[in-house]
Amino acid sequence: MTANLKPERRSIVFFLTPNFSMIAFASAIEPLRIANRMLGYEAFIWRLSSFEGHPVIASNGVEISVSLSLEGERRALASDSRPSMIFVCAGLRVEDFVNPAVNTWLRESHQRGVMVGGLCTGAYILASAGLLAERRCAIHWESLPAFAETFPDAHVFADLYEVDDNLYTCAGGTASLDMMLTIIGEDHEQGLVNRICEQALTDRVRGPHDRQRLPLRARLGIQNSKVLSIIELMEGNIAEPLSQGAIAQHVGLSRRQVERLFRQEMGRSPARYYLEIRLDRARHLLIQSAMSIVEVAVACGFVSASHFSKCYRELYARSPQQERAERRQLLSAAA
Repeated sequence: MTANLKPERRSIVFFLTPNFSMIAFASAIEPLRIANRMLGYEAFIWRLSSFEGHPVIASNGVEISVSLSLEGERRALASDSRPSMIFVCAGLRVEDFVNPAVNTWLRESHQRGVMVGGLCTGAYILASAGLLAERRCAIHWESLPAFAETFPDAHVFADLYEVDDNLYTCAGGTASLDMMLTIIGEDHEQGLVNRICEQALTDRVRGPHDRQRLPLRARLGIQNSKVLSIIELMEGNIAEPLSQGAIAQHVGLSRRQVERLFRQEMGRSPARYYLEIRLDRARHLLIQSAMSIVEVAVACGFVSASHFSKCYRELYARSPQQERAERRQLLSAAA
């Protein structure tokens, strides 16, 4: 970029939904503030919006004021106040925020050349608007199974962030910082990005395909490479579970050796551990999707709803139906 030329100023709308993730929101907006300070002028401007224009409460209980309602944003879209970017900031229980008017606004914005993005679970809302069909996207790992089941046409990955056809999605948390630093780097020299990193006390900009979760070795606190390989196989084969013989063959061990290793490292049999992985996936689907009990059972590799319910009750001391009922009660209490 020529030193004497300033890039066009980016104007950004952060559209807040109930229970949005504060860490994802703050990690997105702070690098913009720091960039302006380093540049000495407002290269980035932003405003906050919500559906009704009322303050929005984040998942941590902090209330944030906004300046425009959805109706105001729709008027701005047809005026000189049209933003260059829109980020939907979401978080917990995003599946409960499905609004046709918001979907229409996002589609119209994208059609008019506005870059549209989602922070944390914001990809769910973009997909509800029909923007992510056949597009690469990222979402928080905890919400990924339910998202993939609900929107099978979207190409979702457990990446930090994805960019496809002017659609920006990130997994939330501090991944918002990495995505925003990448956007800033598109407009300005790398030196500015480096100075923002120094101010934010981060030593680098992570790439889009860096992992979201801790490596299995760190997450589980085990070192045995064979056991880690087996667990990766299990986590990658939920809907159609592998047989114990196939798993043993894949890692070059006998079934007896696999059994002994798991009891030493994990304190239970490989079959039991595999079942717990599948039931944990099922619990996320029950909580975060509208899938029926039968659909959840099939998605997690159970041959029948009755067998699934039996296993679920044995592990969690409640049935899948009770899990859903308790969630509805919590939602009613929070409303």
